[in-house]
Amino acid sequence: MKIAVHLPDDIATHADPGREALEALVIEGYRSGALSHFQSSQLLGLSRFELDGFLKARDILENAYDIADLERDLEDLRRSEER
Repeated sequence: MKIAVHLPDDIATHADPGREALEALVIEGYRSGALSHFQSSQLLGLSRFELDGFLKARDILENAYDIADLERDLEDLRRSEER
């Protein structure tokens, strides 16, 4: 699906106004919970880890991958190796 957005002239003169608008949409969507991590990465065309870097560079640490996530992933890996 394509979405067209009309930007004010002063914003339209930015280097990449479309990308800026998309990034703002993703940031707000991610912060509010309207977009998942996966959906956010898809919209921006970034890998999971690239999105983490994108969010961290903007001081968005809510829902960041943490030690508990790592421990769950390691446990899942151990279980899958046992099969």
